[in-house]
Amino acid sequence: MSVVRESSAKIALSTASVYPERTPDAFELAARLGYDGVEIMVGADPVSQDVDVLERLSDHYQLPILAIHAPCLLVTQRVWGKDPWAKLQRAQRAAERVGARTVVVHPPFRWQRDYAREFETGLARMREETDIVFAVENMFPLRARGNEVVPYSPGWNPVDYDFPQVTLDLSHTAVSGVDAMEMFGKLGDRVAHLHLADGLGTANKDEHLVPGRGNQPCAAILERLAGGGFGGLVVLEINTRKAASRTERIDDLTEALAFARRHLTAPSKA
Repeated sequence: MSVVRESSAKIALSTASVYPERTPDAFELAARLGYDGVEIMVGADPVSQDVDVLERLSDHYQLPILAIHAPCLLVTQRVWGKDPWAKLQRAQRAAERVGARTVVVHPPFRWQRDYAREFETGLARMREETDIVFAVENMFPLRARGNEVVPYSPGWNPVDYDFPQVTLDLSHTAVSGVDAMEMFGKLGDRVAHLHLADGLGTANKDEHLVPGRGNQPCAAILERLAGGGFGGLVVLEINTRKAASRTERIDDLTEALAFARRHLTAPSKA
């Protein structure tokens, strides 16, 4: 007969999901709503940059920090300094200290020529020195007047490169216009980390909708991960900045967690 097998994968809340609230609010809401832990988006919020404070928050809420998202967004180019390698090394040290398993990293921007040139070999060297997983995230091109501009080097699509661990972001698959299931299939067991969000594929608009509100195969990918014995981390990275109230934000975070738990299952025969 058929039974349902739940995945052992943990479900975390990205601290970015509560913006414009702050990192401490993310811990409080994640603990209250029953998330398994948090992913720290290192950004402008000083708390997100301070490992001492992060450890105290983790202890206070009895909630583990499961991943660190390195500060590699356009808006965080000066966070933890300007040297991208130094920033990545600092993210590694932060992850080791708080007990996180994964550092999420974006591919370099094209203007970071030296960093881009050494990105693959430099990451390989770092992997030899630590047990931390560096999961390179799929990004997206920008489109204007019928032209496509790729701001990343070596590129935005990890399928084309040999990164051994990848973060698959389903809002980014939407805005890039790729077939998310095809990308998922090509990446195979290189998918070590999932940023769970949805999107409608609007050009140049990285929507990060609550899963189920867009057109990405969020449910199917969760079920496939569960069926394959996925041992990585599922992170809800949604945009709640337009929530009319804190109650509405909490409702969105609750709905997102329920979606993940509902679909992170797989049928098996017994």
